[in-house]
Amino acid sequence: MTFRCFLLGVCVIVASSLGCSTGSERVETSPTVALPVSNSPLVTLRIGFRVGSIHEPEAQKGLNALTALLMGRGGTASMSYEELTERLYPWSASISAQFDKEMTVLVGEVHRDHLDPFVTILRDLIVTPGFDEADFSRNREFLTNSVVSTLRGNDDEELGKEALNALLYAEHPYGVPVNGTEDGLAAIELDDVRAFHAAHYTKGNVIVGVAGGYPDGFVERVELEIVSLLPNGDASPMALPTVSTLDGREVLLVDKDAIATAISIGFPIDVTRADDDFYALMVANSYFGEHRTFNGLLMNKMRGQRGLNYGDYSYIENFIQDGGSRLPVTNIPRRQQFFSIWIRPVPHHNAHFALRQAIRELEVLVNEGLTETEFDASREFLLNYSKLYVQTTSRRLGYHMDSAVYGTPYFIDEIRRRLPSLTVTDVNDAIRRHLQSENLAIAIVTSDAEAFRDRLVANDPSPPTYNAKASSEIQAEDLLITSY
Repeated sequence: MTFRCFLLGVCVIVASSLGCSTGSERVETSPTVALPVSNSPLVTLRIGFRVGSIHEPEAQKGLNALTALLMGRGGTASMSYEELTERLYPWSASISAQFDKEMTVLVGEVHRDHLDPFVTILRDLIVTPGFDEADFSRNREFLTNSVVSTLRGNDDEELGKEALNALLYAEHPYGVPVNGTEDGLAAIELDDVRAFHAAHYTKGNVIVGVAGGYPDGFVERVELEIVSLLPNGDASPMALPTVSTLDGREVLLVDKDAIATAISIGFPIDVTRADDDFYALMVANSYFGEHRTFNGLLMNKMRGQRGLNYGDYSYIENFIQDGGSRLPVTNIPRRQQFFSIWIRPVPHHNAHFALRQAIRELEVLVNEGLTETEFDASREFLLNYSKLYVQTTSRRLGYHMDSAVYGTPYFIDEIRRRLPSLTVTDVNDAIRRHLQSENLAIAIVTSDAEAFRDRLVANDPSPPTYNAKASSEIQAEDLLITSY
């Protein structure tokens, strides 16, 4: 394999990514998605805004994240953050902020017995946030620490993902890390947050989701007491440039003291949930690298058969894990997506082999596709596994809102409708249209990155070493991979 390599010290990578029934019964009146669940004692509100890190000024990376946290982890004009948390605690209520490239969401959950005062608090956080100096300093310090201490210091996997993002989206708004940069955060003043909030958290950008056991008239109340009080704003989405084309296999190596080598691989694709081919690619991806399951070929061959690392997965859209689950968070839609492979940290002596194997398996997938048996098994798995996506009312609501943003029918219903009619030919044709193995962005976080670069350039064989003797079949395949 031939690579073009770029070598960086760790100091230049300065950001990170934060972090039941499946029914589709919803009532939608733009910009509100309502999902009544009459027998639920809980009510969930997801107040989303089509604003994210792509809207931040060049010199103030992290401005949207800081604005969101001052609503999700700050006070109101009439109530301090400490008073607010004391009020929410006996209700077992929660309010949090989630932010990404193109969308930011304030998520609130409360027992319906406390719904009236809770909505007032949520309204004030969104419409008249306190923007207190102490809250500002605390949240800016939190974001700065997430960049300087967590990402650079001890989260090599996220560092690899951010390095991949920087390589994929150089000179593109998506290249802006959602948590910001050390210099960008330091440059932000409280007045900048106030101005950004007034400009972007507006009627034109809002999409509201309400779910659970709320009373009659509650949706109208949310629209009256929250949406109508927002300032007017431009509803036109920010134009995005075309993503730069990759030229061969471009490698970005990040040199740091690491106990193992973290690898992320990716390339842009022109498919989102709004496209028919997305569902065929879902089946292909589930076969190839379903997140944290042994349904995926990568997981079986790299971890199961060889014990190279803890896990190996692939994705056909941006994926952020929802807490400790195996599921993606909702409400992170993007108009431009990418395919990626995540190779979790591998012992240094096997890292070159693992990189070769992942790319070779991708090449085999593109060239050979799925067999009828593999297709049937993966489609059946995905039809059942996708039901787990919506185990909570909040997640169901999130998927309904995502579908509204993408302009499609309810995503979970579409999976159940479309997958049974797919054929193995449909899936393999979609693979050939959208996936490839020749033009790749590859981010590697490792110790002695210069030596790794030299091995890549020399293209010398990289035989693996195992703790136990491999089978004759594995040894034979390893010979092919070693010199791939």
